[in-house]
Amino acid sequence: MGNHRVVVTGVGVISALGRNSAEFWQGICDGKSGIAPIESVDRTALRFENGAEVRGFDSLNHFEEKQLVFLDRFAQFALIAAREAAADARLTWTDELRERSAVVTGSCVGGAVSEDDGYRELYREGRPRMNPMMIPRIMDSAAASHISVEFGITGPSLTISTACASSTHAIGNAFWMVRQGTACLAIAGGSEAPFSFGNLKAWEALRTVAPDTCRPFSKHRRGMILGEGGAMLVIESLDNARARDATIYAEIVGFGMSADASHLTQPSAAGAARAMRAALKDAEINPDRVGYINAHGTGTQINDATETRAIRSVFGQHANRIAVSSTKAAHGHALGATGAIEAAAAVFALRDCILPPTVNFIEPDPECDLDVVPNHARSAMVDYALSNSFAFGGLNAVLVFRRWNDDGYSWHKTAFSI
Repeated sequence: MGNHRVVVTGVGVISALGRNSAEFWQGICDGKSGIAPIESVDRTALRFENGAEVRGFDSLNHFEEKQLVFLDRFAQFALIAAREAAADARLTWTDELRERSAVVTGSCVGGAVSEDDGYRELYREGRPRMNPMMIPRIMDSAAASHISVEFGITGPSLTISTACASSTHAIGNAFWMVRQGTACLAIAGGSEAPFSFGNLKAWEALRTVAPDTCRPFSKHRRGMILGEGGAMLVIESLDNARARDATIYAEIVGFGMSADASHLTQPSAAGAARAMRAALKDAEINPDRVGYINAHGTGTQINDATETRAIRSVFGQHANRIAVSSTKAAHGHALGATGAIEAAAAVFALRDCILPPTVNFIEPDPECDLDVVPNHARSAMVDYALSNSFAFGGLNAVLVFRRWNDDGYSWHKTAFSI
């Protein structure tokens, strides 16, 4: 056991912006949006018509037909992202590495498509039996299990389900496991495939989905837009990465969590602020070191204004100098996967010195008086970035990433005060 430095050495993403991390990041930098009319569900029966789907996705391009018996769409996304991340990290698996590695995934609706199909057959079509593989397909932990099997990982494997903070909690807890020495490496992230008719009708009833598109922090924003996909990071101890001469994208230096303990659907600025402060304290940095925040930024009236107040509470006047963007307008709100997708964006932002834009932005809102990097990416070198996830139920999670420059930074670098 020890206090190991932890770095990101591999990234995998599948999203509405593309089938891999390069396409995803290029779409972010180009200011594209993957939001378009929903194709996988009959949208004529819905009050909204747009979503951020992985379009033209063919499972048989990635899996054998016999594998698909066990794989819901959300688990497929997890495996595809994990495969890319592991290949990107150039991992060479040995029995020892498999035993010392972990898998931590996040999802909040799990196999929603399989569940919806099964219940439709049972209730509408009157079939007396359900698919015998229904439970293995719909369980939230299916993604972690399949990743473990894929790579033969025999260390800790688990799934966290905390609504829209699921995969941020997954990455954060994996980070702590590697930092303390429980594992030397982890594949961590999340996946989601929420485009089933029943799930969409449930979101319709909640009345938080925009009838047009997602416009985070914009004055006349009308709500969120659902998305799907998956993202996985390979994170490992710095010693392990150096021993195998791995390419390092960024360093994870802090993780914070909190609970609002107030309301299931209305966010609390105080709760969000506590999570950011906890993350900064864990990273042992002062707030003025942060140059970029990938915001939760759902595009609802209450969330964006509440997050703005939380950021100003934590950062004070320095908030005027922080770039704060929401990439959900590009890849949609992928629920339990969205934190991992946004963590990937933050890591790439630090690596390439490019700040992701908030696309679909029209008009500033006085209640969201931050530098939201409207519509166009911006070149800027920042040392530290936060990735915020503030979920339904008041479950908050924040990651702190550091730009990698191998400058001899030590864990107890400076005095700090939060």
